[in-house]
Amino acid sequence: MALLGAIEAGGTKFVVAVADVEQPEIVLARASFKTQEPAKTIKDVQNWFDQYDDIVAIGIAAFGPIDVNHASQTYGYVLDTPKPGWSHYNFLGAMAAWLDVPYYWTTDVNGAGWGEFVSGAAKAVHNAVYLTVGTGVGAGIIVNDQLLAGMGHPEAGHIFVRQHPQDTYAGYCVFHGNQCLEGVASGPAIEQRWGISAKELPDDHLAWEIEADYLAQAVVDYTMTLRPEKVIFGGGVPHRAVLLPLIREKFAEKMAHYLPTPAVEDYIVGVEHGDNAGVIGTFYLAKSLL
Repeated sequence: MALLGAIEAGGTKFVVAVADVEQPEIVLARASFKTQEPAKTIKDVQNWFDQYDDIVAIGIAAFGPIDVNHASQTYGYVLDTPKPGWSHYNFLGAMAAWLDVPYYWTTDVNGAGWGEFVSGAAKAVHNAVYLTVGTGVGAGIIVNDQLLAGMGHPEAGHIFVRQHPQDTYAGYCVFHGNQCLEGVASGPAIEQRWGISAKELPDDHLAWEIEADYLAQAVVDYTMTLRPEKVIFGGGVPHRAVLLPLIREKFAEKMAHYLPTPAVEDYIVGVEHGDNAGVIGTFYLAKSLL
């Protein structure tokens, strides 16, 4: 059996998985490892894959920012990141030196977004934004059936937002403080602001009003600039059932009928592949190399 490999490299954990090349939507085996310093983490990944001798391609969907420009001297590297030890690490080079197979190199949000686009919540459209809200905030953007990239991948989690009038939090982002979406809406920002994790906050807490406001601002910005047919929310924070209806409500208020969009219940949705969105999308991307 020819196998595809997937690496979903997150700031908190790495997820590795394999699938049959003929059925990339079915995860045959998976495991996860705590994200530590690069050499240790990559060795854990390689040791897990070593139990399989029939891997024909591997997709890597990594936390960003990363260099995805094939013409760049640092293609395959992790760029400046607050994650200790990972800045300027040659991730792709370390994998290619271990196993000589084709590698698809992209961001973690592109992997999950592609999974939802091919066979999940966005399978019926040609243009979509997948937004993950968890340890960080990022977006995988599909325009005319292609992942969006310019001189690099989008960093749509760092768009600037207007501060909520009831929010005095200084912000979590080490680069932008409370000016950017990740700085005010990520999971660590919620926990630092309120002193408890998002999982512990009651549904009627002011936190959700503020969180929905920031995420609705982001959806308005993406709608105005990208004109997607779907906006899909993933990550740990949107697991809370109270949040998505609040985002839809606030989006409608802020959009104020300026542009036509589908009904908000169809336009702003959750993931269909759940926690497997990233690895499934990464399998699809790896298969595209064959």
